[in-house]
Amino acid sequence: MNQVTFQDAWPEEISYCFGCGRNNQHGLRIESYWNGEKAVCTWEPKPYHAAGHDILFGGVIASLIDYHCLNTAMATVYKAEGREIGTKPTIIYATGTLNVKFIRPISVKRSVILRVKVKEMKEKKK
Repeated sequence: MNQVTFQDAWPEEISYCFGCGRNNQHGLRIESYWNGEKAVCTWEPKPYHAAGHDILFGGVIASLIDYHCLNTAMATVYKAEGREIGTKPTIIYATGTLNVKFIRPISVKRSVILRVKVKEMKEKKK
């Protein structure tokens, strides 16, 4: 991939986030980018992300979904405002609610690909 990820553009104050911080050596370090109208993240699990044998831990799955969607939401607002990601004033969101229904196991031996398309934008909660 030759394009700048959302996470590479975030300012230093949020670069240590567990899920998406480029400077957090112990975090998930996801990388999200625009592919048309969708935000895409391809993430490579490690054996230590397993819940048992080669099945990816559900908490990691939920975290991947959370961080990718959160980063997409912030990037969407920058785009809507006609601004480059990471420019001041910094847009920072936090997840209010996350519900995950696990349908089938995910192997730690395969890439995890997340694709998100924003369907609706509402005013930011105060």
